[in-house]
Amino acid sequence: MNASLVVGLSHDDQALVQRAADWATPQFAGLQMPSGEPLIDHALGTAAVLAGMQADAQTRAASLLIALPDMAGSASTKSTDHVTQQFGVEIGRLVQGTRALLRLGSLASGASQTALDSVAQKEMLRKMLLAMAADLRIVLIRLASRLQTLRWYAASKTPCDPALARETLDLYTPLANRLGIWQIKWEMEDLAFRFTDPTRYKDIARLLEEKRIEREAFITQTVEKLTQALKQMGVTAQVSGRPKHIYSIYNKMRHKNLEFSELFDVRALRIIVPDERDCYAALSLVHELWVPVTDEFDDYISRPKSNGYRSLHTVVADEAGRPFEVQIRTQSMHEFAEYGMAAHWRYKESGSRSNQAVTPQQPAQLQYDQQLAWMRQLLAWNNEAAAKPDQMIAPVAQKPAEDRIYVLSPQARVLELPAGATAVDFAYHLHTDLGHRCRGARIDGQMVPLQTQLQTGQTVEIVTTKSGGPSRDWLNPQLGFLASPRARAKVRAWFNAIELQQRIVQGQALVEKELQRLGKTAINLEHLAQQLGFAQADDLYVSAAKEEFSLRQIDAILQPVVPEPEITPETLVRHEARANSATQTGKSGVLVVGVGSLMTQLARCCRPAPPDAISGFVTRGRGVSIHREDCTSYAALAARQPERVIEVAWGSHMAATVYPVDLSIRSQDRPGLLRDLSEVFARLRLNVVAVNTQSKASIAQMGFTVEVHDGAELTRALTALTEVSGVVSAQRR
Repeated sequence: MNASLVVGLSHDDQALVQRAADWATPQFAGLQMPSGEPLIDHALGTAAVLAGMQADAQTRAASLLIALPDMAGSASTKSTDHVTQQFGVEIGRLVQGTRALLRLGSLASGASQTALDSVAQKEMLRKMLLAMAADLRIVLIRLASRLQTLRWYAASKTPCDPALARETLDLYTPLANRLGIWQIKWEMEDLAFRFTDPTRYKDIARLLEEKRIEREAFITQTVEKLTQALKQMGVTAQVSGRPKHIYSIYNKMRHKNLEFSELFDVRALRIIVPDERDCYAALSLVHELWVPVTDEFDDYISRPKSNGYRSLHTVVADEAGRPFEVQIRTQSMHEFAEYGMAAHWRYKESGSRSNQAVTPQQPAQLQYDQQLAWMRQLLAWNNEAAAKPDQMIAPVAQKPAEDRIYVLSPQARVLELPAGATAVDFAYHLHTDLGHRCRGARIDGQMVPLQTQLQTGQTVEIVTTKSGGPSRDWLNPQLGFLASPRARAKVRAWFNAIELQQRIVQGQALVEKELQRLGKTAINLEHLAQQLGFAQADDLYVSAAKEEFSLRQIDAILQPVVPEPEITPETLVRHEARANSATQTGKSGVLVVGVGSLMTQLARCCRPAPPDAISGFVTRGRGVSIHREDCTSYAALAARQPERVIEVAWGSHMAATVYPVDLSIRSQDRPGLLRDLSEVFARLRLNVVAVNTQSKASIAQMGFTVEVHDGAELTRALTALTEVSGVVSAQRR
């Protein structure tokens, strides 16, 4: 076995990796990956990548066992039993989890392009990858496997499927970036870019090669100068040229609309110092030796990136005016920048043996606070795919990872649902009508009850009926059909609509029965509703069904029996009047501007009284209906037929005219309450023409219709009513 696979491991850990390699190698004989790469080469290459990331022995051993022939195409527990028996529960869990991610990758690869063509869907798929990984090492194995595949395509010069390269850029490189594993990120980006856009890749590579000798000479000279200056300052430092990555150069040229010659960091240095204080000392020295470029300084030490990256970045210009970039960091910052969380990950508790079996009774060896903290941070990213490669991504406050699950539709579209969501939640998330007609569900091809809670990574298919609606049982939280507030709201809306329709039918029957009793079956119901102060007939029906409207008002509105002729614009004016004149008409004390001898009536829906702001609406057969300007029924009528709106005003001879207004009184129920309220009306000499009372839970809700002369009299009445013992509120309705 290649010695690089066990570098950095103890003797026992080396033996574990060696045993895994010896056990798996004979089973790989003659087998190939779908790409054509020999299985043994892929397994060893993946383990070598993980060794370079300083992964532990269990991770390296698991990577050698993922592609065992007897496990192909399966992620079940049964298929990992043999591995668990041979290498322990921990490696068995790593193998099983990685197989699950491979299955997800196969589903995503086979999905239609429209299912994964949006940034949101790619983002959701990355979240799903992490949510499926109970152990973050599973994600590391998947990244290493993909990098090995790209390396093999490049080394063998075998044509790579552009879709695989595009998937790498869309899914795996942002994932590596979020984990902070730049060493893997840069290499995957360059290889994938080479296969997705070979022309631009070669152009940039050629430009780099043309300037290579000049760049290397500049770097050598600058490194020597800077090393000597740091030594004189008393700072021990490692100064080196920083390698350039073609995809990074391409992105900067594209996002900043720059030519190759305008890039700052084609020539770049890296300074590694012992501690954080030396970072700022080195920065001060760099700015003394060369001229800093304005607006090209970033302090990621005091303000780290959301993925934990820390370093100082500055751009300076040499004596010839050529800009170059300098990065300054400590050794620990550098290790984290190269390997991300793998640089300091500790998979075992202090003192535990690497080859010790892990049992279900030892959860502390499988779940660590540090790992959970990482998972919460990783799943809190937002639209990273749309961000520029070097752009700092601010953390976004979202729900913890354990509160969300990620499932797939049959077309491999990823959906985010609350934890505990069922197939019914899934159906309503896709489409309201699909949720209404949901009658069954298949999870990963198996029929399950609708209350079955979904798990991350499952594929859900809904079985529907051609028509119908939801069940009321779905709203019962004890039965567990729905976990999503959004889905519950849609079910309630469906039943509310059904109830509204039933009330409309019930109320229409009541109104038509009353009209039949009065011998008025040929009347237009829409016009009748408007005359009664409703915006439309359905509002009248609902009010009648809920017993909020007395049918006796229909009898009153239809009197006298002989209907008056329909009022038209030609018959409104009985004599010439000046444009701005006003004439008092009717008994309402209302002036209709510009019109004389015109019948008016006060609308029952809002019951206007002086000095309310009022407007008129010309009805058919009943003259002008007077409304308060803030009346909702009037607003609906005016919006539908603005040509019928007419200007009105209160007349000057209103002293003898009274106006009915509706009062609403809310009070603690007690004996003698109605008597005390009646005494208030008697004391104020107010005539009460209607009373409606009801009591529930010791609270009396009372409605009075009283006749007043003006607003001042109404205000005195309301003030006196609020002083009655037990009254909570008294207001005009």
